[in-house]
Amino acid sequence: QVQLVESGGGLVQAGGSLSLSCAASGLTFNKAAMGWFRQAPGKERDFVAAISRGGSSTDYAAIAKGRFTISRDNVKNAVYLQMNSLKPDDAAVYYCAAKPYYSGTLNIEGVYDYWGQGTQVTVSS
Repeated sequence: QVQLVESGGGLVQAGGSLSLSCAASGLTFNKAAMGWFRQAPGKERDFVAAISRGGSSTDYAAIAKGRFTISRDNVKNAVYLQMNSLKPDDAAVYYCAAKPYYSGTLNIEGVYDYWGQGTQVTVSS
């Protein structure tokens, strides 16, 4: 049974930073592309960032470029999202997602097979 468990969300002031983590189990982690998505109240779930199986390739949404960094540790079976210069518009539930044995486009929600429960990020102005 695949499990993805996000952590690290919380309340931060605008301009601050948060580091999200996603611990994966039940899958061959180093064979899975990983992504982060977010969903604000009343809005659709949007792509934030993704990383290839080996970590050599990353992709970012425009809103994340220059501020967010995705990384992974294939020994710890974890993927991370470092978020800097946070804005109130970044407030959302952030979800981790996994797509095993895949090397195609990673910025599409429908690509992913497994999802975590999400972690709330709140940014105060």
